Amino acid sequence: QVQLVESGGGLVQTGGSLRLSCAASGRTLSTGAMGWFRQAPGNEREIVGAISRSGSATYYAGSVKGRFTISRDNAKNTVYLQMINLKPEDTAVYYCAARLVSYSDVYYQSSGDYMYWGQGTQVTVSS
Repeated sequence: QVQLVESGGGLVQTGGSLRLSCAASGRTLSTGAMGWFRQAPGNEREIVGAISRSGSATYYAGSVKGRFTISRDNAKNTVYLQMINLKPEDTAVYYCAARLVSYSDVYYQSSGDYMYWGQGTQVTVSS
């Protein structure tokens, strides 16, 4: 069984920065792609970024490109989301997601491609 635990969320002013972490336990995740999603009240869950199993390939939603950076440390079984220049519209619960196995070194954009999810961490950006 895989458990994902997010941390690093909080309240920040517009223009501020946060770094989210997602630590996995129970099994190594170095064989699978990982992703960050977010869900704001009244909205559907949307992808923020995704990263291939090696970390060589990454994807970002257009709304965060240039401001967010996804990375992973397979030795620590952890994926990160560095967020800078935060905006009020970034306010949401952020979730990390993981696949156990990716048969090629690619990222996945659809929530249905991920088998494991964390409980989420709240990010609130005040104006």
